[in-house]
Amino acid sequence: MKRLVFATNNRHKLHEVRAALGGSVQLLALADVGLAADIPETAPTLEGNAQQKAEWVYRRLDLRALALDGVFADDTGLEVAALGGAPGVYSARYAGEHCSFDDNIDKLLRALHGIDDRRACFRTVICLLSPAPGGTERHLFEGRIDGTILTRCLGDGGFGYDPVFMPDRFAVSFAEMPLEVKNSISHRGLAVEALKQHLVP
Repeated sequence: MKRLVFATNNRHKLHEVRAALGGSVQLLALADVGLAADIPETAPTLEGNAQQKAEWVYRRLDLRALALDGVFADDTGLEVAALGGAPGVYSARYAGEHCSFDDNIDKLLRALHGIDDRRACFRTVICLLSPAPGGTERHLFEGRIDGTILTRCLGDGGFGYDPVFMPDRFAVSFAEMPLEVKNSISHRGLAVEALKQHLVP
């Protein structure tokens, strides 16, 4: 079984990804390998941030000594058509540094007040780094789902923008879905499934 470190301090992401991977991969949190610092994410793209975070952790671990097969990180953005793709790469800190999920949602709903076009998509990019003969092997995996931004929060599950995002072909928000349903269709779920297929073909 592959042993991987997920380069995140977000416990909600860790829970979702663990559930999505099931028993096919042994997933370690940063705390499991003695890392507790905030990981920088200053790149202008989701791909850049995922790679930056994975590399930051990769450089600080002795994978051979820890019997690890690799490190991966993800970055996710909510891209709203009427806002020119915002908040995009700034989704987690849309309302400012150290803001809450509620702060971000409030700012988003204010920005869309009175706007009929509420089309949006979620994108997740995962960067996996693994040791390879003569260097490091790098792989990128992406998942995307289209949907609509609701006018108010619905549901109390999930995290982030889940209460105001309703995926296409569904009549409920992400926050109203059981986790197994969300994982089967969501941006992160699709990206993790691509990662899983790579690791366990």
